[in-house]
Amino acid sequence: MLVNAENIEIPDGEPRRSGNSLPINELFYSLQGEGILAGVPTVFVRTSGCNLRCWFCDSYYTSWEPNHSWMEIEGVVDEVQSHDADHVVLTGGEPLLHENSVRLLDELNKSGYHITVETNGTIYRDAPIDLVSISPKLASSTPTEKKDPQGDGEWASRHENNRINLEALASLVDDHEFQLKFVITDRNDMVEIEELLGEIRAATTSRIADSAVLLMPEGMTREQLDETRKIVAELAMEYGYRYTPRLHVDLWNDEPGT
Repeated sequence: MLVNAENIEIPDGEPRRSGNSLPINELFYSLQGEGILAGVPTVFVRTSGCNLRCWFCDSYYTSWEPNHSWMEIEGVVDEVQSHDADHVVLTGGEPLLHENSVRLLDELNKSGYHITVETNGTIYRDAPIDLVSISPKLASSTPTEKKDPQGDGEWASRHENNRINLEALASLVDDHEFQLKFVITDRNDMVEIEELLGEIRAATTSRIADSAVLLMPEGMTREQLDETRKIVAELAMEYGYRYTPRLHVDLWNDEPGT
């Protein structure tokens, strides 16, 4: 179910809507395409609004141009329950931007779902999460003027200043089962990944195994992935980390609701 209806800017912080509602961009049933649960039938709940602006964002209408309908949490849960799946992914945008995401997670947890939250790792909230899929944003994600989809570079400094929150990253790792998923644009990203992993490991009490570190090729279409997947697979072998495909792109290219 695509629920896009409004184009309302949610630059950061809480949206201008209270009560039990969330700005929902998409709600659909598909296969998990990324990470350690790739291939698992899953219901995806995609919120709108993000505090960052990656130039390669694969959910453009949740960040650069937020588009959504407001849905009551009860309605979201009802729609999730209409699908035959045991797994739910709350994604975005940045879903932990919204306080009401915690209410939704509480209700999904009461219903017995396995819950994955996909987050950029800049915000921590106390919520029931079975797997937190953390995707820290590297310097290569910053929308410089040449890479800015809107062409003005206005988000560059804001994104760069906010893309890493070590305290939030450490809390997410310490409090949940986790995977650290890095989008790779080229080999140069590995230097920053190694440095950041060292900082996270020093800040946490949890052990971060190399198998919990996932390298994922950047690309929103099969054609783009054809240029990057082999390079990233070779990097995973070289560094001893885990390669993750983008299964949904391989299967359905860039089709919405997949």
